Amino acid sequence: MRTTADKDTGVAVLTLDRPARHNAIDLETAAALGAAWREFRYDDSVRAIVVTGAGEKAFCTGIDRSVKVPQPDSPYTIDDPLLTIGPKANDLWKPVIAAVNGMACGGAFYLLGEAEFLVADENATFFDPHTTYGMVSAYESVHMAQRMPFGEVARMSLMGTAERVSARRAYETGLVSELTPPGGALPAAVRAAATIASYPTEAVQGTVRSLWSAREASRAHAMAHAPHLIALGNLPPERQAELFESRRGGGFRIR
Repeated sequence: MRTTADKDTGVAVLTLDRPARHNAIDLETAAALGAAWREFRYDDSVRAIVVTGAGEKAFCTGIDRSVKVPQPDSPYTIDDPLLTIGPKANDLWKPVIAAVNGMACGGAFYLLGEAEFLVADENATFFDPHTTYGMVSAYESVHMAQRMPFGEVARMSLMGTAERVSARRAYETGLVSELTPPGGALPAAVRAAATIASYPTEAVQGTVRSLWSAREASRAHAMAHAPHLIALGNLPPERQAELFESRRGGGFRIR
């Protein structure tokens, strides 16, 4: 992960920098994301942040499959390193814009779900692979249910790897606020961030906090159910691994 900041505009760009792994998040990256959001709280020169992924193939594909996270033997608790990778989870109320390039799937929704809005390249796609591999989409679907019509997020969560939501469809349903030509999402997001950063910061942060207060109760209530739903519905890790290893390339439609 790398961070750059323009002191003149007040905009920082946080980049997931593992393109060879489709910017999948390992434990080191998860810890670095949490630390970066917390550091931004204290840096008054940064007034807006853009989060994006390195390379052209992916914004982020969720947790790296090589990561091993032991779980407690209880249906009511879960150790999930992605729970603290987003800005709101780290009590940051400066505006965050996501610039989406390529694939965004699964655990990427922890980041997208805590951004104020999304800008996407026309070739971006969104999907949730959990059900295909015998896993419950819990936190991911909760995040997306806050941003997409119910039927759209239900279809994406249930269809797994068989379908990918195109950037155009994501724009039509409100997940994406602006479409750009390939390679244009990051510059467009930075331009929007610079405009927002030019306004009085107290008013901007107060507006961000106000917007999120409107959805906090339903979001917290839904997430409280996630641990035992995951514990009850997930296949054993070894069976998940078998399904993942047996996957075949292609075979999906883009809608």
